[in-house]
Amino acid sequence: MKIAILGTRGVPNYYGGFEQFAEFFSVYLAEKGHDVYCYNSHDHPYQEKDFHGVNIIHQYDPEYKLGTFGQFIYDYNCIMDSRKRDFDIILQLGYTSNSIWHFLLPKKSIIITNMDGLEWKRTKYSKPVQQFLKFAERLAANSSDFLVSDSLGIQKFLKEKYKKDSTYIAYGAYPFSNPNENVLHEYKVEKEKYNMIMARFEPENNLDLVLEGVAMNEDKTPILVIGKHQTKYGEYLKNKYKDHSNIRFMGGIYNLEHLNNLRYFSNLYFHGHSVGGTNPSLLEAMASRALVIAHNNDFNKGILKENSYYFSTPNEVKNILNTIKKNDNLQLVQNNFDAIVNEFNWEKINGEYLQLFEACFSKSDKRKQKP
Repeated sequence: MKIAILGTRGVPNYYGGFEQFAEFFSVYLAEKGHDVYCYNSHDHPYQEKDFHGVNIIHQYDPEYKLGTFGQFIYDYNCIMDSRKRDFDIILQLGYTSNSIWHFLLPKKSIIITNMDGLEWKRTKYSKPVQQFLKFAERLAANSSDFLVSDSLGIQKFLKEKYKKDSTYIAYGAYPFSNPNENVLHEYKVEKEKYNMIMARFEPENNLDLVLEGVAMNEDKTPILVIGKHQTKYGEYLKNKYKDHSNIRFMGGIYNLEHLNNLRYFSNLYFHGHSVGGTNPSLLEAMASRALVIAHNNDFNKGILKENSYYFSTPNEVKNILNTIKKNDNLQLVQNNFDAIVNEFNWEKINGEYLQLFEACFSKSDKRKQKP
């Protein structure tokens, strides 16, 4: 099959969850003998035209000078290019800025959309933007040929809200089994003598809530705050906690081996995400044998079940910091690792996506229209 992946900033991953999935899945498809194309921003750090057998198509992306609005132009450029290439399947990852161009998608390509989380619930957005995102969500749900949900909660929502069936496929993670304590030297931390939190700097990821709990605590164990913090919200948090030397803003770390080791050797790994489906960084923490301390919501509980400690307030964070140690909870760590091996491993996830593609390809009316 000739397959395109749209909706990300490109591969290899230098940004987030969809980019990580696009990297793993596109290479998997190429290794299976499919003709795979992934769209990249023109200024993506990787400028080659091939990535492990995946064809890279760079398109102009003015987000660097226009902000969020630039994403709409980038998606438009990608979709217009896709009209020239006779793809069998186009996989759209998310809908935020590409759904308004749905009428421009090639008519004979099968459109499969991963609907992501409930984007309009994100508190960083103003009320008008939230209303637009609801509109975009409806467009994507109704214009796609097939839908993918990355959590059972999203699948239920799509069925109830739009009367649309979707295929549940979670994200995946590779079990981490080669720890290297020497990696810690680069970050000036010691085994199980630091905590960490990793997230985009957005309010709904509850970085502020967790850091308030850290600041309230008399113990000064370092906490590594990992994520791109050169944002308005990032500057706010750095200024708010500038007097707390144990709160270390590390910036984005995209070396997966380093991230896995940092998670593996941490004492507590805080996961503050509260919006969306199956979060990739959560699965990677589980796969790295971190002791996950998660925000108390249905999305996180659907993955972690009883194998985590949960928090909703800074005071609960403070109490957890004072009472919970990784070494006392190794069974929870093992249970989460086993879930990765049995439910959320990338080979299984990639295989489920390919199986869906093959089923859609064989039964789609669009396929019958092709000469």
